[in-house]
Amino acid sequence: MRTALLSSLLPALLFASMPAVSAEKDDLRKILEADHDICAAFEREDADWLERHLDPTFTLTSSTGKVTTRADEVADLRNGTKYDVFRNRNVKVRLYGDAAVTTGITRVEGKAEGTPYALDFQFTDTYVRKPGGWVLVASHASRLPTPQ
Repeated sequence: MRTALLSSLLPALLFASMPAVSAEKDDLRKILEADHDICAAFEREDADWLERHLDPTFTLTSSTGKVTTRADEVADLRNGTKYDVFRNRNVKVRLYGDAAVTTGITRVEGKAEGTPYALDFQFTDTYVRKPGGWVLVASHASRLPTPQ
């Protein structure tokens, strides 16, 4: 009797959870897309795009402990900071309702004062769902040791 009842309820229970699973997958896709778009903007030195898409309250805590704002990051790009590569990998997303935390590794490559560099940073980013979609509100980066 119990097995028959569970068998009859199972399709309804599975169907009821499908919209939630679909919405979660959509959120994951949108967050990963935002992550990619932000990296691409840094790589192409698109300060205007960052100014429009990073949250006005955005802060970055760098690997040196310095805290910068959206305005600081935008000004940096406008004043000549250039990246040959700015890409994230191994990105993992955790959803918490209208907030999400992403972790992964950012690879940056370029030249500083004529000297080439290639660095990896472990990052933690915080996204918040706002009326216009998912926006990055905070980031923290820790420099990873250079492999020997």
